[in-house]
Amino acid sequence: MFRKLKFLLICVNAIYFTGYSQNINDALNYSSNTHQGTARFNSMSGAFGALGGDLSAIAVNPAGSAVFNNGHFSLSFGSENKSNEASILNTTNNSDKKNFTLNQIGGIITFDNLNGDNNWKKISLGITYNQTKNNFNEYSVFNFTNTNSIDTYFLNNAQGLRLDQISAFENETITEAYVDIGNVYGFAHQQAFLGYESFIIDPNEFSDNNSSYYSNVQSGTFNQTYRSISRGYNGKLTANIGFQYNENLYFGINLNSHFIDFDNYTIFNETNNNGESGQFRINGIYFENRLSTFGEGFSAQFGMISKISDFLRIGLTYDTPTWYEISEETRQYLETSMIDELDETSLLITNPNAINIYEDYTLKTPSKITASTALVFKNIGLISFDYSRRDYASMKFKPETDMHFSNLNQEISFRLKEVNTYRIGAEILADRFSFRAGYMYEDSPYKSLNNSAISDNDNNIDDSINGLSLGIGYKLNETTIDLSLVKIESSKYERLYDTGLTNQVNVKTENTALTISISTIF
Repeated sequence: MFRKLKFLLICVNAIYFTGYSQNINDALNYSSNTHQGTARFNSMSGAFGALGGDLSAIAVNPAGSAVFNNGHFSLSFGSENKSNEASILNTTNNSDKKNFTLNQIGGIITFDNLNGDNNWKKISLGITYNQTKNNFNEYSVFNFTNTNSIDTYFLNNAQGLRLDQISAFENETITEAYVDIGNVYGFAHQQAFLGYESFIIDPNEFSDNNSSYYSNVQSGTFNQTYRSISRGYNGKLTANIGFQYNENLYFGINLNSHFIDFDNYTIFNETNNNGESGQFRINGIYFENRLSTFGEGFSAQFGMISKISDFLRIGLTYDTPTWYEISEETRQYLETSMIDELDETSLLITNPNAINIYEDYTLKTPSKITASTALVFKNIGLISFDYSRRDYASMKFKPETDMHFSNLNQEISFRLKEVNTYRIGAEILADRFSFRAGYMYEDSPYKSLNNSAISDNDNNIDDSINGLSLGIGYKLNETTIDLSLVKIESSKYERLYDTGLTNQVNVKTENTALTISISTIF
């Protein structure tokens, strides 16, 4: 079954880009979250499930709002520096990107129960915004030499397709043919069409029913450059209600609205000196792809905190799945450099000048359960610990009647697993100052891959996350100023393309973030 596409024609001479389909990396990107909150929250690595009393703590356990004794407002912002080390085919390239971030903004108000006979002592209402993921803003570039050409991408998409399904009719423009082929047949046919129209591939026979093709790129070595530029955000707007029962028990509910706004732009350039004089051949390919993703989602959280004693607190939170409704647009542009039988070079531009607008689809992310404990030393400080567990194998793309989504869901359940996240934080009080530190670790979502059904290259996938944090706070009357420094290290493997040129890139990321928070009691 091919996905149905709608198309928006662009009647200008600008260059547009294309070519994308969902994969496991997308599911993980939209499902995982590392809350970027207040400086106090960040400096203790988010280990706040049993504490409350911080606006970002509400994102971990909604019962944390009822711990406040007064109204509270806070604003947090800062900067981050993301360094990527990308390795492919024994070649390593480094890149850096700096970003300004709005981590958090929100407020909460509390209402005391004036009826002393009622066990319900307090109610709290709050609205907060937290950035849930900030790794969409990235830039990577790597140069390498390869024995595989991108011609295999177009060739693999074409094999088995009829020539009359991937070629333009007489007097039909590139744009018209590209749009018609996409409407009738789908994405793979579009890619084959681009390869054919740019002379990267040719049919074995020039007949409508031909279904086998060969490449005009001659074998040998290829100088390749791949650039990936992404920007965007994943944020969560939360409406909270909390309750205090008797003196030591707190409950809370969050209703969350999620937002995705994401652009990914890739540029691939390939040159070669392969082939012989007097032979028609392709000696250069330039391929641009752009994906724009927009999504909205809903989730809920239910939490409780219990003060077992003045010294010990425990917390428990359940996060429902997030149900996203996602829209995507793709664009593409292709150039080829050709040498003919007379050894003359020419440039061919294959520009569809169209935007593919896909039908909306649904992504259900995994639910999560978090258990927390904290030791509070009055006028001295505290130590807190959070443990979370979620099953990434339960992620689902819908509609499952779509063959692509059905196959992708099977791959997700086969390759992904339950993930454990550990967070520990500590705070020491010294007069008006507070000194903080924290550590977090999250498992890789990938199974241990000792399975012959998975390629050997995938056996090295880790994707675990390590984070260290430090911070300081200063309280002046009703206002507190906090500062945090967080360093998070992670790694991931990504394929250049889903078919054909499937070389894997190992990207090691080091993200250093500085956050400043201003909070006040009212």
